[in-house]
Amino acid sequence: MSPRHNVPTATWRKSSHSAPQGSNCVELADLRGRVGIRDSKNSDVAHLTVTRRQFSRLASHIRAGSPFEQHAS
Repeated sequence: MSPRHNVPTATWRKSSHSAPQGSNCVELADLRGRVGIRDSKNSDVAHLTVTRRQFSRLASHIRAGSPFEQHAS
């Protein structure tokens, strides 16, 4: 995972499953072959950038309800 990058033109999207006043929401952005992930409540603070492969693995773990173990890519 990479630290915050300056992406002023990115289009951030919140899940359709998020409630309007949701307290645990994230937003995603397509960052030219990578995925940006940020906290929707604190969108000006920072975001993470991960590869599409890393994001796919993370999403699979979340859907399965299993803990995420970091492995070298």
